[in-house]
Amino acid sequence: IFRYGVIAGENIKEGLYRVTDMVEKPDPSEAPSNLAIIGRYILTPDIFEIIERTPPGANGEVQITDALLTQAKEGAVMAYKYRGKRFDCGSVDGFVEATNYMYENFYKKDGNC
Repeated sequence: IFRYGVIAGENIKEGLYRVTDMVEKPDPSEAPSNLAIIGRYILTPDIFEIIERTPPGANGEVQITDALLTQAKEGAVMAYKYRGKRFDCGSVDGFVEATNYMYENFYKKDGNC
């Protein structure tokens, strides 16, 4: 969990949360939950106004997570607990794992080898 942003939230119903906080790459002992942010968003138009008033963070860049946290504090961010297989293709190990999974489960299964 230390490699990802993590949310805290109010469980609305099975798999659906109202986000109350977001912490970027917390120490596992300080993570508010085990719900990682995987970076897939459906944004509402008001996010643009929030981005405009969000101060730059690291390296002088405005971070989307900072804007989303502001939006969450206003009660407007929901999270869905993803069910399924996902891979972290931002790491060599994750990329290899994804490649092997696709090969074994799709390419090889379809008789392409």
